[in-house]
Amino acid sequence: MHANAALTPTARLRLGKLVVEQDWPVARAAERFQVSWPTAKRWADRYACEGEAGMQDRSSRPHHSPLATPAPAVRKIVHLRWKQRLGPVGIAAILGLSTSTVHRILTSCRINRLSHLDRATGEPVRRYEHPHPGDLAHVDVKKLGNIPDGGGWRFVGRAQGKRHRAATPGKPRNRHHQPKMGTGYLHTVLDDHSRVAYTEICDDETATTAVAVLHRAVAWFAARHITVRAVLTDNGACYRSHLWREACAELEIRHRRTRPYRPQTNGKVERFHRTLVEGWAFRRLYASETHRRKALPGWIHEYNHHRPHTACGGHPPITRLTNLSDQYT
Repeated sequence: MHANAALTPTARLRLGKLVVEQDWPVARAAERFQVSWPTAKRWADRYACEGEAGMQDRSSRPHHSPLATPAPAVRKIVHLRWKQRLGPVGIAAILGLSTSTVHRILTSCRINRLSHLDRATGEPVRRYEHPHPGDLAHVDVKKLGNIPDGGGWRFVGRAQGKRHRAATPGKPRNRHHQPKMGTGYLHTVLDDHSRVAYTEICDDETATTAVAVLHRAVAWFAARHITVRAVLTDNGACYRSHLWREACAELEIRHRRTRPYRPQTNGKVERFHRTLVEGWAFRRLYASETHRRKALPGWIHEYNHHRPHTACGGHPPITRLTNLSDQYT
């Protein structure tokens, strides 16, 4: 019923009673309620057949749609979209349908944009969020090559980058007599609900290091009134170790693993690492690896306390936690 409708359900009932029970002429009732004669006749007949229940609005959807696209064709359209990433033109050419029909079906299924699908599998993106901080923490490791003294090749070019590598002291050599700069390992524990992140950069990803990071992260979250009750990791060696299992049991944390070869399950920490790399690791020229590592705590603080997060309604992750002394600093 639109905003300017002359007859509300109550007015329809009054009209029907006047015609059916009080024997008003249909024309007089139509004049009384300022509607057309066919409209008044329709509501009077419905009241005579169905009574008061018939005065409510009904769906305008037809009972039968003989020209609707058959269900098998709809399934084929969705399958081609998911598996082959084809657009309306390509799908229409394969199935012999019109482009407008294919686009309408893709829109109704909410897969008209490829951004609605998972890039790797083509399946619809499934988003979830646990209701309370600490219900689940995403844990992962990100590897980054160390920066030589003077700056890496991304900013100074490959030729100058090689000279910087060769001039960096104290580095072992590989079989080609080139200096091995080594790798930094970013261990991250990210809260699923608030997106508040704890990150350390270490020199390895062994089980001993991973367990030590977990203990420090749990204490860090506890200082912010978050009790970590479960963690989600991939199937890396450090997370399959007995040491990790014993640490989770000691901390009373339930350990969950992602499906093999399915990093999307742990996508929140994966996306955080992408933001971390873009906003900190390769954001500007660092004169050395030490210089870059010193900048990490400041960036993490910026991310947790000041950087707007779309999953938090454009607010920083820390705003999803309450009663924190340093929440807005």
